[in-house]
Amino acid sequence: MDTSLPTQRVIRVLDRLVEYRGKPESIRVDNGSEFISEKLKVWCEERGIRLLFIQPGKPVQNAFIERKNGSMRKELLDAYLFFTLDEVRMLAEQWRMDYNHERPHAALGFVPPAEFI
Repeated sequence: MDTSLPTQRVIRVLDRLVEYRGKPESIRVDNGSEFISEKLKVWCEERGIRLLFIQPGKPVQNAFIERKNGSMRKELLDAYLFFTLDEVRMLAEQWRMDYNHERPHAALGFVPPAEFI
């Protein structure tokens, strides 16, 4: 959570994810400025990762993240009035831990993602 998400920060997070989970064949993204940058394109090319863009106005083409974003919006962002960035970060981390480690997901056979992995 932050007030902006610059490309270099996205790349730092992707580097950590690749180190932790391994390199994906592709990454599907929307057309936000942090994803359409030349820096991210080069980062993907250097690692042999295909960068796949959804069509503008077609969030259903990235349904998994849209489902998670909808849940986060409804259960966290619309449910609280935040006064500081630290507060939203703390509550977002609590929500993320519950979503990934405690909550069963029907698409994963009713187990949490962390257990499914």
